[in-house]
Amino acid sequence: MRSKVEQFAVIRRDHRVEGLSIRALADKHRVHRRTVRQALASAVPPARKVPARVAPRLEPFRAAIDEMLRSDLDAPKKQRHTARRVLARLVDERDAAGLSYSTVRDHVRKRRPQIAAEAGRALEAGFVPQTYRPGAEAEVDFHDLWVVLAGVKTTTALFTMRLSFSGRAAHRAFATQGQEAFLEGHVYGFDRLGGVPVDKIRYDNLNSAVKQVLFGRSRQESERWVAFRSHYGFEAWYCQPGHEGSHEKGGVEGEGGRFRRTHCVPMPVVESIDELNEMLAAADDADDRRRIANRTNTVGQDWQTEKLVLQPITDEPFDTALSLTPRVDRYAQIMVRCNQYSVPARFIGHRLRVKLSASHVTVYDRTSVVARHPRAVGKGTKVLELDHYLEILARKPGALPGATALLQARAAKVFTAEHDAWWAAARRIHGDAAGTRALVAVLLLHRHLDHADVLAGIAAALSIGATNADVVALEARKAAEHRRGGSLTDSVGGPGGQVLVLAEHRLLDTRALPSVDQYDALLGWETS
Repeated sequence: MRSKVEQFAVIRRDHRVEGLSIRALADKHRVHRRTVRQALASAVPPARKVPARVAPRLEPFRAAIDEMLRSDLDAPKKQRHTARRVLARLVDERDAAGLSYSTVRDHVRKRRPQIAAEAGRALEAGFVPQTYRPGAEAEVDFHDLWVVLAGVKTTTALFTMRLSFSGRAAHRAFATQGQEAFLEGHVYGFDRLGGVPVDKIRYDNLNSAVKQVLFGRSRQESERWVAFRSHYGFEAWYCQPGHEGSHEKGGVEGEGGRFRRTHCVPMPVVESIDELNEMLAAADDADDRRRIANRTNTVGQDWQTEKLVLQPITDEPFDTALSLTPRVDRYAQIMVRCNQYSVPARFIGHRLRVKLSASHVTVYDRTSVVARHPRAVGKGTKVLELDHYLEILARKPGALPGATALLQARAAKVFTAEHDAWWAAARRIHGDAAGTRALVAVLLLHRHLDHADVLAGIAAALSIGATNADVVALEARKAAEHRRGGSLTDSVGGPGGQVLVLAEHRLLDTRALPSVDQYDALLGWETS
């Protein structure tokens, strides 16, 4: 069977070659004369006419439905008519029991955008393609990144800085989105990208930078953020608040999702945030080989061009850490951003200066560093160091077995199986209190000897059955001298330089106990 186009072609050929009339052509091809006239008028058949579908049951209610939809134009977004609500009102108010839900639904779906267009509210949001100059602009944002951190499913803050021309990005994970992480992320981003954009960097209205959103593009910025921008010499451009503003920095918005899908599925399993950041840096390097859309060059090739025109980074560093002055409580802890960190017990009741960075908490007494901890993730976490409690434990040895600091030291493998073995031997010989005090004396050796040397001293003491802290100290110093290439064994007697503690190897005394009968006789003499 011929198609309509083929039929028109045959009719036109017969008319052209044979000169047949319209009636003759209609008889020959068994079609209506109207079809012949259409074929002679155009080689392309007219479009098929589709009859408009009618809904006779809906017809009496069209005006009422339109009125409901017009009222929605000024109604709150979450309180507008649904198709089901329109049908319910028609049934209640106009006795439209014969209407079906599908009929009303299809009509509402068709009429709602038409009514919005009639009211001049149907203009779809459009976007204008942009072309960026090399080195001119960058975009910054935070994204949530879920990881398995030390065996616990944890959300981290993924800082992203993206160059608008090349599309190269720097990613850094932090425990928080605080200002210290915001500033530290910029320093890392400038270093990874090779410089500072010469024009501006686009931002959301982050609390780390903006104290108050004013009229239009005006913002009241935090003083520390203004000082940071002045130090590195770049301008900040803030997007409009809300969902509409996210389109004004669409590059970094899309970069966050792309990076997570490409490099963080399944969830990364790491022991520390430092390990996570090493993985992210390797992923950034791998992205240099990708191409964006239909670009000829790779991201890395465009970046090589772009970094030549970036502003150089100033040699003078900017201190991104925050300064705090918490008071040490009676548990030798300070509270920093809803987490507790230990300090040496001698500072109980004092105020100390804290430098809070995105990754570490450093505690100062005047200009001396007295404690340094990795920053805790989340809230309500205790980060304790066993060494800070040794002076207290020397006076309260019974507190050591259940100490939280001991539990954390074991988890960090600072308090090892060798410590536990020596502690058990000391308690067995000297008793719980004296044995624990001896362990405290051994733990104090870690303050001025290497960890490995103290472990070597403990192992040597255990090999000879010695549970005296002085023996451990001497053996640890011997290990340190041996590691440095010296020798301490010549000054210590005994074969192999080992120290024998005779007091702990006394022979059992088998003599009978002395008699006190003579004293009883003296008592009898006094009474007589």
